[in-house]
Amino acid sequence: MTDTSSINALGVFLRGVAMGAADVVPGVSGGTIALITGIYDRLLASISAVDAKALTLLISGRWRKLWQHIDGRFLLLLILGISSSVLLLANIIHRLLETYPLPLWSFFFGLVLMSAWLLWRDEVGEFTLPLGAGFLVGTVIAAAIGLAPGLSFIEGNLGFFLAGALAICAMILPGISGSFILLLLGMYGPVITAISSFDVVVMGLFGIGCIVGLLIFSRLLNWVLAHKRPVSMAILTGFLVGSLVTLWPWQKAVSTVIDRHGDSRVLQTRPVLPADYAAIHGDHQLSLCLLAATLGFVLIGFMHRHVSRRSAGAQ
Repeated sequence: MTDTSSINALGVFLRGVAMGAADVVPGVSGGTIALITGIYDRLLASISAVDAKALTLLISGRWRKLWQHIDGRFLLLLILGISSSVLLLANIIHRLLETYPLPLWSFFFGLVLMSAWLLWRDEVGEFTLPLGAGFLVGTVIAAAIGLAPGLSFIEGNLGFFLAGALAICAMILPGISGSFILLLLGMYGPVITAISSFDVVVMGLFGIGCIVGLLIFSRLLNWVLAHKRPVSMAILTGFLVGSLVTLWPWQKAVSTVIDRHGDSRVLQTRPVLPADYAAIHGDHQLSLCLLAATLGFVLIGFMHRHVSRRSAGAQ
């Protein structure tokens, strides 16, 4: 386990920025970024510290003890980084999805591919039958979900609250993207639109759902990783690899549905070869997509290498 106590304020904030950027991306997990940048265990410990003792300290007015108990400085800096990144990038990604979808999905694909390799190398390492089975299970489940028809999720205020509660569970899991869960639920577009247009009501409902889901799920996750970490990481790496089916840039619509606004919405897609995509849409943008995927691959590798050097120098 990496000692993260010496990470300075800017370092924590920038890790939060990277986590926020990852959480906006369908397929990339903020938990994965936390893991490869060496703050994952500290993050889980800080979230799990929001417990009965923390409530007692809050009620009794022992603010300094409470702040120390939950590692407040670390948590606050991380939240500020995540929030600023999400608010900044949501609008950019919203526009890119409309104007340059193929290169953007290719960039996501490269990010996830490199993240999967680093997660296996650093957290799983060896190949054994149980670990291989866990990896296969995770891959098959994520791929099956990605190829299944999209869900018709609950609309309205309750829908945004529940979407936040479910998405945050995935956001702190290495290998499972909260945005990917939103995509499967059919809530990615509405949530991104709400953030990019600064819809305070929707953002508030989604945020409350995130807080509730986080406080409940973090304790379970803490226990699982403490007792079954290698197998858990193998399964989560499989989830990353399986999500590549959904992130594959060249997709063919299999079924569509008319939503409540009267617009046609793609319900299910399946990956196709670039040439088959070009036969339908006229241009596969292969060169640009390869460049974007390479950029995503290299970016995650560079980030991991930079953080590893800093961690080694601090020890």
